[in-house]
Amino acid sequence: AAEGERMRAIAARLQAAEELRVVGPATELTMSLAAREVRSSDGRHNLPDGEVFFPPVEESVEGEVHFSEFPAVHDGRELRGIRLRFEGGRVVDASAESEEAYLHEVLETDEGARRLGEVGLGCNPGVTRYMKNTLFDEKMNGTVHVALGQSYTDLGGVNESAIHWDLVKDLRGGGRIYADGELIQEDGAWRL
Repeated sequence: AAEGERMRAIAARLQAAEELRVVGPATELTMSLAAREVRSSDGRHNLPDGEVFFPPVEESVEGEVHFSEFPAVHDGRELRGIRLRFEGGRVVDASAESEEAYLHEVLETDEGARRLGEVGLGCNPGVTRYMKNTLFDEKMNGTVHVALGQSYTDLGGVNESAIHWDLVKDLRGGGRIYADGELIQEDGAWRL
């Protein structure tokens, strides 16, 4: 289908890139995806489908991200306004508008909980609003999600953790994604 082709084109563009940069309000995050496999999830992995994802090179993640649009849910607890700052691939500073003590508790789960195991770009135009269900929310077209913790080892990731926690950021209001410096998405719309 056309959607699958579009996602495979996005995956191919990322597969050819060395660096991905995500920019938005209070957000600027860069990471390497060199030698990592990028997978397009178009009906083969879980439903609803519609994401392109990869494990970033663990120690390459730098910068900060503010999850201001949607709450993040972990073990039934809702955390709002999470801010994370990465240096050398590790979360070195973290805060939240609600449940901040719990956020720090989750980050202390193990050594791998402070590193990203996955970065994914939502590509499903049928998912348009936040539903507090990560399986849907991370597929929302115009969003990026990062997962703290366990990596996809079959795609080249090496991070190990007892957690794999997806946090979703909406890029539809002023967000941009760059692959090796080339603008590939603006305000949630793909430029490929």
